Order: sequence, then structure tokens, then C-alpha cells
Amino acid sequence: MSVLIAFLSLIVEFALGYPDWLFRAIGHPVTWFGRLISFLDLRLNRATDPDALRRQRGVQALLVIVLVPAIAGLCVQLVLLWFVPLGWIIAVFLATSFLSQKSLYEHVEAVADALDSGGLDMGRAAVSRIVGRDPEMLDRAGVCRAAIESLAENFSDGIVAPAFWTGVGGLAGGAAYKAANTADSMVGHRTPRHEAFGWAAARFDDWINLPASRLTALLIVLASLLVEGADPRDAWKAVRRDAKKHRSPNAGWPEAAMAGALGLALAGPRSYGGVMVDDIFMGEGGRRDVDSGDIRRALKLYRVADYLLIGLFGLVALIAVLVF
Repeated sequence: MSVLIAFLSLIVEFALGYPDWLFRAIGHPVTWFGRLISFLDLRLNRATDPDALRRQRGVQALLVIVLVPAIAGLCVQLVLLWFVPLGWIIAVFLATSFLSQKSLYEHVEAVADALDSGGLDMGRAAVSRIVGRDPEMLDRAGVCRAAIESLAENFSDGIVAPAFWTGVGGLAGGAAYKAANTADSMVGHRTPRHEAFGWAAARFDDWINLPASRLTALLIVLASLLVEGADPRDAWKAVRRDAKKHRSPNAGWPEAAMAGALGLALAGPRSYGGVMVDDIFMGEGGRRDVDSGDIRRALKLYRVADYLLIGLFGLVALIAVLVF
């Protein structure tokens, strides 16, 4: 049932997204998890404590952050499937909140639209909504590279990973993943405040994203077989050559696949909060003068890769239904 819920939630979220009226009414699971994480950060992460104690409390906080949503998701799914007529339909709609297929496409497309209609300043404003780097440091090509990198990375941890863990563990798996990923986004940084406390969240997020990042790279390589102008051989070469050179154990896989498929150079040196990060280029030797047309090419590749993801889950769900 879990993989069927994941498959159907992909279809529903692809079509509908997460409605704005629902967000205004009750928020979103990420905002709920964010409140829990902020509460634990304020209560447990004291600057006067030694790093060893802060790391220990970070582990304790992570257990709460993961287990509370997981237990809640498990209880909700059991109630829906055992006691509510057609409760599995409600479970499907709840699982859509873990995904971001529609919003990811729209946010990245908005960067290309902003560049084409309003120039660099509007492009910087649009890309600042989806990346953490300093937008004022980006030229037009930098804005476009940032948008495409965000598309590739968020395809992995915003779509493939939550679908994967929902397929493995139902609402419990999807909620636990989303909570852990939110924790990494909020406290998993190498800053004086979170270097020790956020260590567990960062390492755990690395681990739970390992399967999805590799699957995402494969989906992009396969999608490049079907998209005109994309090169599956170069995509595969870039993954094998560059993915493991990235400072993240996961982000390099989809970024390298996207870079190789489109003949671009992504990642590389960039600025976060005024601090330069000297990262390796994904798709080394590819074109760096990226423009809005390349964003739209990347969106086509993403869309086909997403179709393949949905088809894969549909196949696994069919096999599960026939076998069990």
C-alpha cells in the first residue's frame, strides 16, 4: 500500500501542487516541522555549552524531530486504512504535501521569465527565492546556473527522496524524511551556532538522500535519451567523473547529470553570506555562459525525468499489487 500511495501522490501533486488556500489555512508540513526544530534549537542549543554537549543534544533533538512525525504519520495511516472508508484516498492527498513537482517547475521557470522580461535585477530577485547564495554576486549566467543547479538538486531531495521514503514507509516514511531534510536546512550548517548542534542533522540528511541522489542522476541520464539536444553519454560521463568531487555526497549526482546532459558547467566557486565556496565544477569543460534558454532546456529534461519517476513508481506499485 505504501508504494501505491507514493505513486498516486506523485500523480496528484504533479497536477494540483499544494493549493495556496490550504497553505493559508493550515500551513504546510515543512512549517510545522520548522516550528518544532526552532523550539528545540532554542531550548537545547546553548552557546555557553561545550561542543561535545551541543553535539549530544543535537542527536537528541534529531531523534525527536524524526520520531514525532514518523509516529504521527504511522498512526494517521493506520487509522485511515483500517477505520475510514476509502481512507487510502485521504492518505494519498496527505502524501502530496511531501512533494514539490509543480512548485519546483514554477519557481525555476519564474527565473527564466524574470530574466527575459525584466533583466538581471528581476532575475536575481527570482533566483533568491530558491537558492541560498548571494544574488547580488551573480551575473546573468550565474543566475541561470544557480536556477539549473537548484532544479537538479531539488528534484532529488524535494521529489525523488520523499517519494522513495513514502514508498518505503508510507506516511511515516515521508513525514520522517521531510522533517529530517527540514532540520538539515535549518540547523545543518557549519556556522558557530550550528557546527556542533547541527552535526547529526547534516550527517543523517546525507545518509537518507544517498538512494535518491543516485536514482535522480539515473533518471536524468535516461531522460536525456528522450529530449532533443540532450546528450545521455555526456551525462553519464559527467556523473562518473564529477559527482564524487562535489563537497556534498549527494548534490553532485543530479547536478553532474544535468550539466553533462546539457553541455554546461554547473556548481563551481560561489558565495554564501559573503563567504566564497571554492567548489568543483560539475560538467567540467562545459559551457559557462548559460542563459535563460538553458533554464528552459533543463526544465524540459526535468519534466521527462519526472515522468520516468512516476512511471517507475507505477510499475513497482503494479508489481506489488500483483504479488501481494
